[in-house]
Amino acid sequence: MAQADRYTNLINTPLGRLVQKQVGLPAPVPLKRWSQGDTPVDGRVLLGGAPGGRLAGPLAKVVASLGADASTPLREDLRAAAAAAGLDAGPWTPAAAATQKYGAVVFDATGITEPAQLSELREFFGPTIRRVARCGRLVVLGTTPTETSSPSEQIAQRALEGFTRSAGKELKAGATAQLVYVAPGGEDQLESTLRFLLSTRSTYVDGQVIRVGAAGAVPAIDWDQPLAGKVALVTGASRGIGAAIAATLARDGAHVVGLDVPPLEGDLKAVTGAIGGSYLTADITADDAPTQIAEHLKREHGGVDIVVHNAGITRDKTLGRMDDARWDSVIAVNLAAVQRITDALIAGRRRAVLNADGRIVCVSSIAGIAGNFGQTNYGTSKAGVIGVVDAYAPLLARLGATINAVAPGFIETQMTAKIPFATREAGRRMNSLSQGGLPVDVAEAIGYFASPASGGVTGNTVRVCGQSLLGA
Repeated sequence: MAQADRYTNLINTPLGRLVQKQVGLPAPVPLKRWSQGDTPVDGRVLLGGAPGGRLAGPLAKVVASLGADASTPLREDLRAAAAAAGLDAGPWTPAAAATQKYGAVVFDATGITEPAQLSELREFFGPTIRRVARCGRLVVLGTTPTETSSPSEQIAQRALEGFTRSAGKELKAGATAQLVYVAPGGEDQLESTLRFLLSTRSTYVDGQVIRVGAAGAVPAIDWDQPLAGKVALVTGASRGIGAAIAATLARDGAHVVGLDVPPLEGDLKAVTGAIGGSYLTADITADDAPTQIAEHLKREHGGVDIVVHNAGITRDKTLGRMDDARWDSVIAVNLAAVQRITDALIAGRRRAVLNADGRIVCVSSIAGIAGNFGQTNYGTSKAGVIGVVDAYAPLLARLGATINAVAPGFIETQMTAKIPFATREAGRRMNSLSQGGLPVDVAEAIGYFASPASGGVTGNTVRVCGQSLLGA
C-alpha cells in the first residue's frame, strides 16, 4: 500500500469502514506484495475445467510444483489429472461450507468448443467466485482463438475475455482475475505464467489477457533466482519505475546495467551501486547512442540477455497548443529510441549483441491504449511502443528471443504525487482495486517477461493498472 494514499489508510480503520459502508465509498484493501520467503501461492488452489479440456494435466503439474494444497470437483477426469501429476487433491462440491476460501481458483476452459458450452463457466464459478480469498486469484485458461479448429470454437474462446474481465470487476477485497490463452503445443510453457499470476508478484495486474505459445524446451531454473547469470539493460533507471525495475531484476539474480542521461549520473550511480550493478550515461536520442550502447554491452559484458526500454518523458499540452519541440522530443525519446536501440542490439544474427534467448520488455502506458487529455504526443508514442512489440515479435521469435510490453496505469511516483488532488484521486479510484499501484508492481511484471522460463510468452501487452475502468 502506498504511504501517500491516505484514503486507503483511513478506510481500513474501524471508523473508516463504518463510514464507507454507510456512504458507499470505494473500499480499497491493502494489497499483498511479494517478499522473500513467500509461498508461490497464498492458500489452497481449487482446480476445475470443462469436459474435454487439454490443460488439466499441465495445470495440475504446475500446481504440484508449487507445493500448494489443492481441491477439485468430484469428476473423474479432473481427479485423474491431479493424481497423474502427483497432486493429492481433496474433493470439492458446491455443498462445501461457505466459509471455505481459496487462494486461487483456476478453470481449464479449453474444452469449450461452442457457445452453448459457455454455461460451464457459470456452473463452476457461480458457486465458487465468492470463495476467492482476500487478495486471491481467479484464472481462466483457454485456447488462443486464432489457433482453434472451427468458427464455433473461435467464437466461444473469444467470449472468455468478456467473462474474465467482468468477473474481475465482481471480485472483492483485492482479488484479481486473468485469462491465459495457451496455443496448441504451448502446454509445457505454462508454468512461468501461472507462477506469476497465482503469486503476489501480480498483485496490481487485473483483468488481463496473456497469450502463451509453443517454444523450445523450458530451461531448469532456480525460481528464487531465475535471472542468475543474466545481464540486463534498463533505460531510465535513475529513479521511479526505472529504479524499481533495476532493483527487482537484481533481486532475481541479474547484473543490471542502468542507463540514463548524463545530468542524472549521480542518481543512476546510487541506484546501480546499491544493487551491485553498473551504469552507462547517454542521450538515447543522439545519432550515435544505439551504437555506443551496443558496443558497451558487447565489450563489457559479452552481450545482453534482457533489455528493458523504460526511459520516457512527458511534455503535455492540448493538441491545439502543441508545438514542434514538445511533440518531437516525446516521440524521439519514448518511441524512436526504442526502435533504434533494438535494431542496434539485434543487427547481424551471428554477432548480435542481444543473446539468442534474449528478452526485450517495453514500457508502454495506459495512455497508449485509452488516450489521455493533453497527451496526444505521449499517447501516440506509447501506442507506438505497442506497435514495436507487434512488429518485432515475429522477427525476434526467429532469433529465439521474445518481446513484450507492460502498460502501467496510475502508479504512485514522485510524478503522480504532483498531480492536482482531484485528478490524483480519480486516477487512484477508477480501477477494480480502487487504488494506485507501486513501481514494484510494474517491475514484477517485467521480471516475469524477462524470465528464461517465459520463452512461450511473446507479443503481449499487459496492463499493470488494477483493471482500470478506462481502455480495453
